[in-house]
Amino acid sequence: MLDAPETARAPQKRSAGLKRSAPVTEMPLRRDASRDDYDRYDDAPDQSQRARGGVRISFREGLIPRTLWGRIAAGCALVVVSGAAIASALMIRSFLLHDARFVVPAPEAIELAGAGHFTHAQLLSIFGQDVGRNVFTIPLNERRIELERLPWVEHATVMRLLPDHLRVAIVERTPVAFVRQGTHIGLVDASGALFDMPSPEMIAAAGGTAPHYSFPVLTGMSAADPLSTRAARMKIYMAFVAALDATGEKISSKLSEVDLSDPEDLRAVIPDAGGSDVLVHFGEDHFLDRYHAYRQHLAEWRAQYPHLTSVDMRYDHQVVLGMKPEAAVASHPAAATTVATAPVANTAVPANKPAAQPGSASLSNISPKAPAHMVTAKTVPHPVRPARAKARPRKAASVHAHSSASAAVSAHHAASGVTQ
Repeated sequence: MLDAPETARAPQKRSAGLKRSAPVTEMPLRRDASRDDYDRYDDAPDQSQRARGGVRISFREGLIPRTLWGRIAAGCALVVVSGAAIASALMIRSFLLHDARFVVPAPEAIELAGAGHFTHAQLLSIFGQDVGRNVFTIPLNERRIELERLPWVEHATVMRLLPDHLRVAIVERTPVAFVRQGTHIGLVDASGALFDMPSPEMIAAAGGTAPHYSFPVLTGMSAADPLSTRAARMKIYMAFVAALDATGEKISSKLSEVDLSDPEDLRAVIPDAGGSDVLVHFGEDHFLDRYHAYRQHLAEWRAQYPHLTSVDMRYDHQVVLGMKPEAAVASHPAAATTVATAPVANTAVPANKPAAQPGSASLSNISPKAPAHMVTAKTVPHPVRPARAKARPRKAASVHAHSSASAAVSAHHAASGVTQ
């Protein structure tokens, strides 16, 4: 009988007193996939560098070398680079300031834009010294300030056009009214800046056609007033014009003269249909309503008082009418004896007078305590400020002053060809 070989078996150990343990199979440890990926990517640069035979450079410790000689070499390199940059800048600056290609050759190299009344002589008076000068040495800000000092210039811009040109852009002032200062008639813009009428040279620069202005004449402003004062008065005037023209009727074109001397009482001279002028007190607000009330009752007032010269519209339910003193005395001789002693401000309608009915306009008699040339009239209600219920004293000569002033302005306009 043949003996068959025994199959190989795993060695089993027995422990005294213990049961036989189950066979253990050795398995390879499972690696963390995330960690494996991290290690793979972390080692990838090293492997690529080794594959190319390169050296890995780390910037984690900065760019400054650690050794003394390395720092000396880096400092020398920095000095050389800085010196080269400074030398290049100096060479460029010397080239720009001394090269003939950057010199303004002639006055024609100074371009002018936006100037309708700016003459060539005014341009040369400011930029004449810059002809033949390097374009980079011209102080542009100083030239801009000099331009804006000219009366007609509101804003200016000066620019360099390389290699050898200058460009000047001007925004001229826009006049909105005439201004009378004594016997001189000038112009004013919305900001209160005063300037003269265009000269013949300015008219020639604008194309040879004289401008046609149709503005009211303003009084109560002068060049001696601060610009802030003139600007505040022009703000009142612009609000007055905007209110009158709000409905599209162009009422402001009917005004002859506007007095801005009292900011709380704007006064306007309005030509009447009969050819005479009436001074109307508008106060400081409700301009359009007061104008409509004035036009509504003017015919009735004129019918009873042909020599009407002024109308004060600042009161509620009544107005104060002014006439020529001699005309008032002729119409009411009994009141002539009270002219010298009667206070001007006491012109209110007596308390025993009946109130006017809405829609009617009745004139009262002359008050015994009022001057002969002042009468009060009841009219329909119109908005006013109750706090200013009393009129300021006015002399009879002031009425004539406005009439003569308006006549002088009209004569000046007729002589100069300018219409109001």
